[in-house]
Amino acid sequence: MPWKRGARGRGGSCGAGAGPRGGGRAGIRAREVSTSWSPVGAAFNVKPQGRRLDLFGERRGLFGVPELSAPEGFRIAQENALRKADLLVERVCSLPPGPQTVLIFDELSDSLCRVADLADFVKIAHPERAFREAAEEACRSIGTMVEKLNTNVELYQSLQKLLADKKLVDSLDPETRRVAELFMFDFEISGIHLDEEKRKRAVDLNVKILDLSNTFLMGTNFPNKIEKHLLPEHIHRNFVVTGSHVIIDGLHAEAPDDLVREAAYKIFLYPNAGQLKCLEELLSNRDLLAKLVGYSTYSHRALQGTIAKNPGKLVHPELMPWDPPYYSGVIRAERYNIEPSLYCPFFSLGACMEGLNILFTKLLGITLYAEQPAKGEVWCEDVRKLAVVHESEGLLGYIYCDFFQRADKPHQDCHFTIRGGRLKEDGEYQLPVVVLMLNLPHSSRNSPTLLTPGMMENLFHEMGHAMHSMLGRTRYQHVTGTRCPTDFAEVPSILMEYFANDYRVVTQFARHYQTGQSLPKNMVSRLCESKKVCAAADMQLQVFYATLDQIYHGKHPLRTSTTDILRETQEKFYGLPYVPNTVSLHGKQEYYYHLLRARRQTTSSCFAREPLISLSNNPVS
Repeated sequence: MPWKRGARGRGGSCGAGAGPRGGGRAGIRAREVSTSWSPVGAAFNVKPQGRRLDLFGERRGLFGVPELSAPEGFRIAQENALRKADLLVERVCSLPPGPQTVLIFDELSDSLCRVADLADFVKIAHPERAFREAAEEACRSIGTMVEKLNTNVELYQSLQKLLADKKLVDSLDPETRRVAELFMFDFEISGIHLDEEKRKRAVDLNVKILDLSNTFLMGTNFPNKIEKHLLPEHIHRNFVVTGSHVIIDGLHAEAPDDLVREAAYKIFLYPNAGQLKCLEELLSNRDLLAKLVGYSTYSHRALQGTIAKNPGKLVHPELMPWDPPYYSGVIRAERYNIEPSLYCPFFSLGACMEGLNILFTKLLGITLYAEQPAKGEVWCEDVRKLAVVHESEGLLGYIYCDFFQRADKPHQDCHFTIRGGRLKEDGEYQLPVVVLMLNLPHSSRNSPTLLTPGMMENLFHEMGHAMHSMLGRTRYQHVTGTRCPTDFAEVPSILMEYFANDYRVVTQFARHYQTGQSLPKNMVSRLCESKKVCAAADMQLQVFYATLDQIYHGKHPLRTSTTDILRETQEKFYGLPYVPNTVSLHGKQEYYYHLLRARRQTTSSCFAREPLISLSNNPVS
């Protein structure tokens, strides 16, 4: 059961009721409601005040974890988790099989995930290098431990004894039985059936894959630079210029100047030999692992336990690859008059958050409250903390909103699980904690943060993931929230997009930030109609991504280089010509996004398998 982790990321079904008064599980106690919360809309339309001036208050660690007030705390946290894991392994192996077996397995998974999930986020998003490096080391340490547990025969046998006893199995409630089967499934795909030498080989391969994945992830987030004299001077102003170089940190797909789009595409996607070598080594090791544990390809292994089940059969004026986003935007703007600047004033961030609050209150009896984080609890002063409160069951969990742009922050919209919910032995419910990471512009002196329609829709989508995590009030953290089958994890977030495009919802909150005027109904109608433009082209791009994934993770050794396969697949399935000396979006930000979401938003817990490199979902996590 290779590593399964927190945010976008795999595991079992999750119910929406949570607690005795809501028809949820008996024994979950309602939480007390704080009196220090403030209205959510106002909290997002003003800048946080004074947090950096609190020089004498008690400093708490990240997410309220005391050890994490300094980077060195990650070592303490991981050592504590590893010690607890050893005790739990010893305990579960010494007890007779029964429901307690599954509870201890879940507690073991939880103790490791609570460090690994948090570290997985910090190594990506924290602005301080020391924190990122400490978190990365913690991830590797916990990951190595997990891979050893995945092939621990004595641990496996303790679960096997339970599942082999029909009388015991029949006595288990459906949720406990399902979680037990998932743990067993993860053992099996990790090679528990192999001899000792091969099990050790599987552990080594998994650790190597973990390292390669991390190296590849880090490399995809870097911009490319080019000497100034190699670009026409009149387009320099479209990019960041430092000294004698121009920095290209994205595709600039909406730039009206086709030369700007072409230059950005060719430079940003220029191949990096180190990245290509890392990718080929990653694919090769994934293939070796799959074959070692009994699968014909890594694709077959990765899709076990999903709705798809197996890879199945692959589906089979002139534009350049840098043109579609721009021209589709032009068509939408001209045909439906939906220039983003006309809509932005109606979508202040505070108004959109208030809209989500209204929606959740009416649908679910849930209210979002802004809560002031303690000193040291957040990694950047503009991170907001939301408490999620049910009208009868009290506090359900916390959402940390890392919404604003900053240097070195990844450009993807993502959901991370920091701590999964579960019912503890004392009857208390362990509250889930998640992070939503967006890249919104900061407010200006004259206006709050204003969102384009696309940004607003992304916000609703990501909040769908967060509410999935809040409402998945399962007994076991192994199957809580987004820790469900990969291809089901997007359902709640896609549902939220429909609300974001329904006038009955939008009219509840979309008001001009200066005049208070509601967004006219005809503007919402035009916006909804515009989404049908180029829908087939968007689908074709996703088919290309999915096909490339299946080939990369199909039969090995690959018949040629990954770049040659990319070129052939793009020209066959996407229709637009391959541009020589580029790695396509799979090699840079979009690729990073897909891999990031595969690892986080649909992972179940520390016990799980690595996913495919990318997912053929909409490019918004």
